[in-house]
Amino acid sequence: MTPYAYIIALLPLFSFLMIVFFLRWKEQVSSLFSISMIVLGWVLSLIVFIETLGRNGAPYESYFYITSFAGINFELGILVDSLTAIMLMVVTTVGACVQIYSVGYMKDDPRYSRFFAYLSLFTFSMLGLVLANNFFMIFIFWELVGLTSYLLISFWFEKKSAADAGKKAFITTRIGDLGFIVGLMMIAFYAGTFNYQGVFAKAAGGQIPAGILTVTAIFVFCGAVGKSAQFPLHVWLPDAMEGPTPVSALIHAATMVAAGVYLVARSMPIFASTADGAMVVATIGLITSFIAASIGLVQNDIKRILAYSTVSQLGYMIMALGLFGHDTALGEESVGYTAGTLHLMTHAFFKGLLFLGAGSVIHAVHTNDIQDMGGLSNKMKITTWTFIIASLSIAGIFPLSGFWSKDEIVATTLHHPVFFIGTLTIAFMTAFYMFRLCFLTFFGKPRDHHRYDHAHESPNVMTYPLVLLAVLSIFAGWWALPWLSHGYSSFVHFGEVKHEGPNYALMLISTIVAVSGITLAYLMYYRRSISAEKAAERFKPIYTFLYNKWYFDELYQKVIIDPIMKIADFMWNFDARVIDGAVNGTAWLTVLWSDIKLWFDVWIVDGAVNGSGWIIRQLGGALRYLQTGSMQFYALFIVVLVVLIAVFKFELVRIDRAWPFLTLVLALGFVALRFYSRLAAERNDGQSGISQEEKS
Repeated sequence: MTPYAYIIALLPLFSFLMIVFFLRWKEQVSSLFSISMIVLGWVLSLIVFIETLGRNGAPYESYFYITSFAGINFELGILVDSLTAIMLMVVTTVGACVQIYSVGYMKDDPRYSRFFAYLSLFTFSMLGLVLANNFFMIFIFWELVGLTSYLLISFWFEKKSAADAGKKAFITTRIGDLGFIVGLMMIAFYAGTFNYQGVFAKAAGGQIPAGILTVTAIFVFCGAVGKSAQFPLHVWLPDAMEGPTPVSALIHAATMVAAGVYLVARSMPIFASTADGAMVVATIGLITSFIAASIGLVQNDIKRILAYSTVSQLGYMIMALGLFGHDTALGEESVGYTAGTLHLMTHAFFKGLLFLGAGSVIHAVHTNDIQDMGGLSNKMKITTWTFIIASLSIAGIFPLSGFWSKDEIVATTLHHPVFFIGTLTIAFMTAFYMFRLCFLTFFGKPRDHHRYDHAHESPNVMTYPLVLLAVLSIFAGWWALPWLSHGYSSFVHFGEVKHEGPNYALMLISTIVAVSGITLAYLMYYRRSISAEKAAERFKPIYTFLYNKWYFDELYQKVIIDPIMKIADFMWNFDARVIDGAVNGTAWLTVLWSDIKLWFDVWIVDGAVNGSGWIIRQLGGALRYLQTGSMQFYALFIVVLVVLIAVFKFELVRIDRAWPFLTLVLALGFVALRFYSRLAAERNDGQSGISQEEKS
């Protein structure tokens, strides 16, 4: 099956096309078809996983040549290794659970079929990204993931907040993608290929200058900063909660945000060749994780709390991978690669469960504010206990999945004191805010009796995925038990396989930290022996600072958005008043000049021509009276003309005194002309009358 692994990605694409062109008006059929395709994809992914496991993770690559440009080959192909096999299972498992869950959650939505079409396209994008065997191909699917996430985040675009959230996610991630493009250009220029194996061979072989490799690694990491919501581009992910809850589950668990971590893991040979570049990655991961965890302490929106927990956990993964790259570049041993990829898998299951559980709660009480909840464990047993399992897992409580992956991450930081302390601090905050969420939502007295009275457990189509993900949240991490000689670290590794025994002291420390966080949440929000209100009042500046999310949105508004808007307004005014003014002014002058030429042509040129014609016509009209046809008139005319010539020729009359004489002659001539013309007209009429009588 491995050579045909691309079919796994094509199945959801086929589902998308079928819904768009044939099934969009058949809601139940469209959802059933979409689910059947993703389930079939899961079955094929399982087969590929088993085959890859049988090869002990040995990579399989297949591709075909498309074209060549500037000496660089462009190709489409697949690479199936241990990382690919695990990600295929994660994406299809969570994707199937989300789609089944959506049947109940979205049943009354007017764009039901469109939603499943988008989910299918989203899944296709992520599967294509995972299967890609080169940077050119991964970038194509990388951008498609960004596009489909925009469509899903702003799915309820009638809400301004949802439309704004979609634009914010799309634009923010484009900033990171710009850096990614620069990194790809540097790879193409210095490596001469986009193929993973070719690039990694040149990076590891020292064929790319060290400084160039460091810069390239940082630019490639910029793409992950955007997609995985790392500092300073982390601000888009909490706002992405405006989309439907199943979308949040898919984005946060197995697709978009996982893409950034996957990119770093897939590009590890580059980061493992530059200690400085890898340390930048690790530092960004730690900063992001701490900032997000601290913000999650005081939020009241159930989905936003989970969103900040996602940002924090992604920072965990990025930090582990960065430390691994740093230590490997310096020739030191590290378990960071195993830890980061393992946490990517376990996090997908318990975070998918948390979001679907949050959706179940919202579906029941129709609010996101945990301050309006309470006591829901009495009415929502399945949702409550599956949610608690996921919370215990993310907190790192033994023996759930999250414990093993978090323990590996803590082990990665042992030789880095700042990272070690930071990781434990974040683990404490994670346990605290997750159980603050649990206690305020599911336990205690109802704080809104109207909502509580109408609360109910979700239908089976929504609770079955919760149970499945709860099982995975418990057992999936057991694959990484340190006592297993052929466990996760033997399958997913970078370089030589490292078998390390359990570090019981470290396990104990991380467990104590997690239990301490849960205990503090229990005392503040369940027993109420410590007043949360008094604590917030006592540390009001800190509380306000965290509640306002470190003022990142306000900072970006003042420092980036407002200046850009002012520049945009200035450019708009400049365009409207100067450029458009010049264009419109030129047009106005052209029209004016055309009007002047038209006036000159009509009144002067045409006037001269028409005036000459009029004069000739009038003169002809006057002179035609001379053509009377009377010999007497012609004789008279000749006599008068001879007399006039003689008068002036022999100066019988002085010219200056001849005007009265001429006037008299002309007047007599005119009278004679009129007389003879009338006489001629009467004669002609008489002749025509005689002719008519003769004819009749």
